[in-house]
Amino acid sequence: MKISENWLRQWVNPANTSDELGQQLTMAGLELDGADTVAPEFSGVVVGEVITCEQHPDADRLRVTTVNIGTGENLQIVCGAPNVRTGLKVAVATVGAVLPPIDGKPFNIKKGKLRGIESQGMLCGASEIGLVDEIDGLLELPDDAPIGVDVRDYLGLDAMIFDIAITPNRGDCFSALGLAREISVINRLPLNRPEITAITPSTDKKVNVNVLNDEACPRYLAQYISNIDRTAKSPKWLVGNLVASSMRTHNFLVDVTNYVLLELGQPLHAFDADKIQGDIVVRLANQGETLELLNEQTITLTGDELVIADDVGALALAGIMGGMRSSVTDETTNIVLESAHFNQLAIAARARRFGLHTDASQRFERGVDFELPLTALHRATALIHAVTGAEVGQITTVENLDKLPKRNPIHLPYAKIEQLLGVALPSDEVVDILNRLEITTQFDGDKFICQPPSHRFDMNIAEDLVEEIARIYGYDNIRPRLPEFAVDMSYDDTADLTHELKLSLAASGYFEAVSFSFSDAKIEALFNDDKLGSVLPLANPISADLAVMRRTLLSSLLPVVSYNLNRQQSRVRLFETGLSFVGQDIDNLVQTPSLAMVATGLVAEEGIYDKRAMDFFDLKRDVESLLPQGLNKTSLSYERADLAFLHPGQSAYLVVNGARLGWFGQLHPTIAKALDLPTVWVGQFAIEDLIDLHRATNAITAPSKFPSVRRDLAFLVDTSVEWQDFIVDIRAAAGKYLTDLWLFDVYQGDRLPEGKKSLAFAMLFQNADATLEDDVIKKAMDDVASRLSDKHGAKLRDS
Repeated sequence: MKISENWLRQWVNPANTSDELGQQLTMAGLELDGADTVAPEFSGVVVGEVITCEQHPDADRLRVTTVNIGTGENLQIVCGAPNVRTGLKVAVATVGAVLPPIDGKPFNIKKGKLRGIESQGMLCGASEIGLVDEIDGLLELPDDAPIGVDVRDYLGLDAMIFDIAITPNRGDCFSALGLAREISVINRLPLNRPEITAITPSTDKKVNVNVLNDEACPRYLAQYISNIDRTAKSPKWLVGNLVASSMRTHNFLVDVTNYVLLELGQPLHAFDADKIQGDIVVRLANQGETLELLNEQTITLTGDELVIADDVGALALAGIMGGMRSSVTDETTNIVLESAHFNQLAIAARARRFGLHTDASQRFERGVDFELPLTALHRATALIHAVTGAEVGQITTVENLDKLPKRNPIHLPYAKIEQLLGVALPSDEVVDILNRLEITTQFDGDKFICQPPSHRFDMNIAEDLVEEIARIYGYDNIRPRLPEFAVDMSYDDTADLTHELKLSLAASGYFEAVSFSFSDAKIEALFNDDKLGSVLPLANPISADLAVMRRTLLSSLLPVVSYNLNRQQSRVRLFETGLSFVGQDIDNLVQTPSLAMVATGLVAEEGIYDKRAMDFFDLKRDVESLLPQGLNKTSLSYERADLAFLHPGQSAYLVVNGARLGWFGQLHPTIAKALDLPTVWVGQFAIEDLIDLHRATNAITAPSKFPSVRRDLAFLVDTSVEWQDFIVDIRAAAGKYLTDLWLFDVYQGDRLPEGKKSLAFAMLFQNADATLEDDVIKKAMDDVASRLSDKHGAKLRDS
């Protein structure tokens, strides 16, 4: 934000130089990006008056003028500007003047001849002295401009313009009021607020307002102002402050709204009252509705934008820009002046959506004082009435106090200040600092009870208040001291174990990916499954394709797979660790640390030996690499996955000790087709569960000195029976000495009865303390055969 130093000093004028003032603001968290004068360096330009203006004898577009610059001798100057005329007060560059550089070189004024007529200087347009041209021709000075005075002094062009970087949380500082308030607090000086009084209405004219969305617009004020004298010019002091703050001047009505915006921080908008048809309505846009803006850009609204409308349609994009249909022109004499409070979330991202960036949207997105609209309306109305003699009508106010922002008291424990800042401040000094910041504060001996003001949206917790105390007390006044080191001998191995999981996948040929936690709503919709939970939409997404929080990390990984495939990388192996988010609102949001993996293409780099594509069992091998090496294999099992986004016959849940750790398998072909992907293998697991499993099996145990015993059993079962169903029962029946178990053969053929198949299991038994006896092994085998027969009708095969 750019603001005139002189304007700030009208509010509060500390005995500091410009550099010192800029340093104060920077150290208070309002960083000074730069400071320049209103106009670049030039000299020898004074106020003059055109005494005569005659046609040049040899050039149709040139005029020969005589100009009084107060020296007692008039100058003859040839000028080609279309607006030169007798009686005009102008900026005169005398012989010897040095104007701002052109193409990097100073422009020196010399005596010369134009078409044979001597010229003793130059009449200047705005751009020739480093200002912005507002008309085609000379810079026209007010009629009361004193002749002979240096133009730099008269226009205040030596005044400094501060370019201040306002952080997103300090929307209250986007005004002369906000910055001056900070300066007054830092320097313990009173704030010289302008006297703002309400103008008593002189007419009963008013406008009817209907607010249909008071959540987005909890306060809306509109005042009818009529019979405005449009010949009235903006006062010099008003134009000076606007120009000195790098804002262009237009006509008086526009200048007034811009002035109040810069002065108080409240955006205003003026509608041509004669162009409004019916009542003013504040509502959400209709999908597909169009609006031509003041910049002549026609936009098509999507339906979630807040608009100001009448009976015909939209008049303005609320809080961002007005529309052309109700725009104020030089012929406008009756206006409706709007001053409103819009919810930040109702404005955020809407301007960016249409490629707009306005002073109003910049402020509303960061938060504007909800108590400011009436004050700003009084200020603008008083200025319009004073300059133009307009008739002031009634104010229409529509508000819902329950929907306005809540400023709840904050409790700040006294001890917390020293804890966070490392310096002990007297309680009375803390109270003084906070009260000067307009934070009403009381101290009860243990804590400070603080009531933030309406303009401080960023104050919600005790730490916010400590930050304010540090800013105003001064960071330079806080002496460094060594922190107290409380040694904690406990060791959190979470990071190390997570790294081990990553190394396991890296050893299997996977590369780590890091992506946003946001995802494309279209991709997220492909993963619709009640088991995943609901999607959390973002109120202010950074882009349209990052509009929701991801429920699964696949929403982030699959676009990366597409990116690589489109660049001739046919074999892709990726994994990512991060949070998945489930829930439709913040209060009920469940965030789960997860590990996801995705793979496609050949099982190995292309070679002469193995050119086959990856399959389910290759993925299963990679998944099992995540499990600890010392895991008792009898605790590991798989269940058929029932997730809608996975292939029903090529997916499974990973189960350890009866608990599901995650899922893996082939991405459902319909989803792969929708994303233009080939066969893709995916998986996702809860990191905390994997880490807990590693912790539980990390104990080092000596290998048994006693031999293991292997026994194989084959069972004849119905073809509809899943071998996985046998695993749980075998483990339960085999007893505590079973250390490993696996299926090694499945047979179906002519030798077996129709509808039957043979399942052969290998079982490994071992006792860590003694050699297993034959009767122990036999009993275990008998128990297994009996249990499978009773539960599944399985018959033991002899051959």
